[in-house]
Amino acid sequence: MNAIELLDIINTGETSKVQFKEKMPHPDSIAAEMCAFSNTMGGIILFGVKDKTGEVIGLSYEEIQKYSQDIGNYATSNIVPGIYVKTEVVSVDYNGEKKILIVYIDEGINKPYKDLNRDVWVKQGSDKRRVTDNAEMLRLFQQGSHLLADEMEVYDTSIEDVNHELFQDYFKKEFHASIEQKGLDFKQALKVKKVLRNDKLTLAGLLFFGMDPQNIKPAFCVKTVSFLGNSISGKDYRSKPEDLKGTIPDLFENGMKFLESNLRHMQKEQNFNFIGILEISRDALVEILVNALVHRDYLKNAPIRIMIFDNRVEIISPGKLPNSLTVEEALFGNPVIRNPQLVKFSFHTLPYSGFGTGLYRALEEQPDIELNNDVDGEQFIVVIPRPEQN
Repeated sequence: MNAIELLDIINTGETSKVQFKEKMPHPDSIAAEMCAFSNTMGGIILFGVKDKTGEVIGLSYEEIQKYSQDIGNYATSNIVPGIYVKTEVVSVDYNGEKKILIVYIDEGINKPYKDLNRDVWVKQGSDKRRVTDNAEMLRLFQQGSHLLADEMEVYDTSIEDVNHELFQDYFKKEFHASIEQKGLDFKQALKVKKVLRNDKLTLAGLLFFGMDPQNIKPAFCVKTVSFLGNSISGKDYRSKPEDLKGTIPDLFENGMKFLESNLRHMQKEQNFNFIGILEISRDALVEILVNALVHRDYLKNAPIRIMIFDNRVEIISPGKLPNSLTVEEALFGNPVIRNPQLVKFSFHTLPYSGFGTGLYRALEEQPDIELNNDVDGEQFIVVIPRPEQN
């Protein structure tokens, strides 16, 4: 980083990814700060800058040497598990007297990171806060690949909640043989496919083979609405708000029916009696809806939303992209699989390839799609412009 780039960052002020420190604080304080960056999106700490005003004070040679050594020690000894940091020194004046120590902290892959008091910290704006909510802690474990939401047991479920016919049909599709032909009884088959664990349904089992998934997990539905106009606060509808329910294959089928019945079909040199071509690529809609259902964050107790406006379609799934994955990485076949069991079931029940290229194919079919990984709101938003009517 050069001096101009550094001064631009300082002039912007403290943010969720930039922290100022005039001097080295107490070890507990700086360890909590580094934990917060590691548990969130990563960031930088600038030593030699006043945290209230952004005034550049600079550090002496001796301070830089000591702070660099201390930071390395705190990163490995005061944080559990230990983290690795990088440091850099930049002079911000012509005579080189005002030197800033920059400490780079990456978003961690072994979350949650804790200080020596076993407290877990995350960033909130330019400040940090202690994590006390169980659901938020679970999401950190999920991001650190210690927990798979789709393999968790669902409280107050049993084998009685399984739709036998659905599971038996699925089993035949995957193995080209019945459960009995494979030498298993029904309960054994549920266990080997991770539908049943400790006599309870897993979340993946409930969502694919449950008798009534939303009776047990009501938030895992798909909310649909078609507005008159372009405002989410509008009160006039072409199609009133509705909650789609059922298994994931049901949600996919009914979600596509909603989209196809509420979008226009356009004639492009077809026969007059032909239904016409959907105004937005159907293949693109398929890829996006499958992506939302299979890869959403199921530790967030929130529905998928499909909203149709006069000028656009929005499909919003709970949860940002996992493990610091960017939109660019996701587009070019670098999948980080959040729900591996859902992926396995989808391969045999949905139009899903499993190669992690669904968003790329959607953009090939519909190049004007906008993808927004809303990190602060923790949701993934797909916006598809609708063509103007002539």
